[in-house]
Amino acid sequence: MIKLTKETEALRLAEATESVSGKTISAWKVIFRQLEYFTSAQALSCIFPVAIFLSLALTKVFAVPGLPRYDLLLLLCILVQFGMYTSKLETLDEVKVILVFHAIGLCLELFKTHLGSWSYPDFAYSKIGGVPLYSGFLYSSVASYMCQSWRRLNLKLVAYPKSIISFPFAVCIYANFFSEHFMPDLRFILIPLVFVIFWKSKVHYTVADHRRSMPLSISFCLIGLFVWFAENISTFLNAWQYPYQADKWCMVHSSKISSWFLLVIISFIVVAHLKHVKEKVVSKERTR
Repeated sequence: MIKLTKETEALRLAEATESVSGKTISAWKVIFRQLEYFTSAQALSCIFPVAIFLSLALTKVFAVPGLPRYDLLLLLCILVQFGMYTSKLETLDEVKVILVFHAIGLCLELFKTHLGSWSYPDFAYSKIGGVPLYSGFLYSSVASYMCQSWRRLNLKLVAYPKSIISFPFAVCIYANFFSEHFMPDLRFILIPLVFVIFWKSKVHYTVADHRRSMPLSISFCLIGLFVWFAENISTFLNAWQYPYQADKWCMVHSSKISSWFLLVIISFIVVAHLKHVKEKVVSKERTR
């Protein structure tokens, strides 16, 4: 009887161990499946930024006779956008957002280069005020990533501030990039305000049929950090040049992380606002 009991207990223990082991393996499979899906979605969302990096790398090594590098980069950016749209990797609305950010970025570039914050030293036919037109696509690539991620991961915002708060805040951030040259830089006020305004805001996204969430302010920090890494690669490839990089390339100063953090917020707010407007239009059309 005692022997039977011991055998029964051993059998139960083995079954329990097997059950726990099976659940652990199953949990890891789910994690890897979600990681694979998330990585794939992020890779597809980064097609335009990656295309720009490849263009920068290739044009640094190979030249087209009679065509300045910045002009070639402009043509390549346009061709990539055309290819993404015609292959349905990008929607018409996303192309419109990219054009909006091209204009926003170009205005900032014209102002900053005029004051010597950075420069584009090479000659180009497509330069306006010392700024090559391709440079606007560097800002558009961030917007492209956001639009693509929004669609592929089915982003939903929770406790997002009303447009009457978020949009003027974005305008204030953008204005500060100009006014900081004539008055004190207000980012020491703007950055804490980000965490106040978006304190309760979360972004929900879908990864392989599983809903996940993240505080919105944290996502701003992560994207801003990755863009700063991308900026280091871009300056290494001579996309543009800071004064302290004129003689020899060096890492972009870490203070630029806060600049990209704020620019990411502008991008996100504008994209979110345009998405909201689009949803309203679609909703009205459906009720007709």
